[in-house]
Amino acid sequence: MSVPPPSLPPFLPYGRQVIDDDDVAAVVEVLKGDFLTTGPTVDAFEAAFAAAVDAPHAVACSSGTAGLHLAMLALGIGPGDAVVVPTVTFLASANCAAYVGADVAFADVDPDTGLMTVAQAEAAAARAGRERVKALVAVHLNGHCVDVAALADAFPGVPIVEDACHALGGSMRARDQGRHKVGAVPDSAIAMFSTHPVKTIATGEGGVLTTRDAGLDERMRRFRNHGMVRDPSRFTDTARAFDSTGAANPWYYEMPEPGFNYRLSDIHAALGLRQLTKLDRFVAARRSLRVRYVERLAGLGPHVRPLPVAEGCEPAWHLSVALIDFAALGIERAAVMNRLRERGIGTQVHYVPVHGQPWFRDHHPTPGLPGAEAYYARCLSLPLFPGMAEADVDRVVDALGEVLGIG
Repeated sequence: MSVPPPSLPPFLPYGRQVIDDDDVAAVVEVLKGDFLTTGPTVDAFEAAFAAAVDAPHAVACSSGTAGLHLAMLALGIGPGDAVVVPTVTFLASANCAAYVGADVAFADVDPDTGLMTVAQAEAAAARAGRERVKALVAVHLNGHCVDVAALADAFPGVPIVEDACHALGGSMRARDQGRHKVGAVPDSAIAMFSTHPVKTIATGEGGVLTTRDAGLDERMRRFRNHGMVRDPSRFTDTARAFDSTGAANPWYYEMPEPGFNYRLSDIHAALGLRQLTKLDRFVAARRSLRVRYVERLAGLGPHVRPLPVAEGCEPAWHLSVALIDFAALGIERAAVMNRLRERGIGTQVHYVPVHGQPWFRDHHPTPGLPGAEAYYARCLSLPLFPGMAEADVDRVVDALGEVLGIG
């Protein structure tokens, strides 16, 4: 009689959504309703999101990338302008400036946190020409918070866009020395969040922008929907716009300038609305798992350590990053990742420095950025999502120690 092979433990990806029955029911309710898109569920999601981060305005859109593009459009960034962007980030943080024809001024980052500092932003601005810098993108990497208050002091009058894709549920200090939720934007123009499945809450694909500026809110909404306006006070073609009584024709709209189809559907918004009710639970689970990682990684010796906590920030921990001196341990990172995968553990590298990408090398060449290279050489994202248990963290760290030969 043959003996069946032992069952393997479930695969642990570096990140994964948590979907409950009530999430499914919320989506089904929309599917059975009258509006699959441009309906009331999007409005409800925006209102709930704004309340969750203490912001007066929230604009939902089709992705985080679309959100960053909308931010650049709303701020009027264009050719001849320069936008400071940290090089350790996802492509979209820099691409949004390229989409509108602006130059990207890549900044170095702290070698241990991966975050852009004021000094590094100022160095990037100096290379580009300080007078040309019309915006900064502050990336809250891994759930950590950039010191936006310090950036605002160093760049008075220059709008800051917080790329907060990793940071929903976190908090940080403001210029008034109080604390605020990421997304409350007391010191920045716009904060942009992603609701991709591996983020803190999921809509499938999607993004949300928050702002305190009613004008920016209006512009982002307009650019989200082809640039269309339906406000009669803004119509310029009076012959087409109004009937013989002077009333606006009910079908009429105008396009003062082109926009895009960056809308979020009611289907996606229904999922996001339910997920928002679990935000505190999701963030608490991530923080608890991160504590366990810190405890366990401490036992792997001086060449492996968890990401340090940035000053002034209470992270929501989108990612659990270990800084590993692969050279000192005599093993390549790819080999570590492959051997962990064989043990049912997924890992990832966040991120390849964007200034080294071929298109940016050709169009926006940047001198060496040593902090970014040092961070990139050592970072490894380990599994972290609310559906994990502490035993899963133990499994990951035990396997990591075994693969590194230091367990």
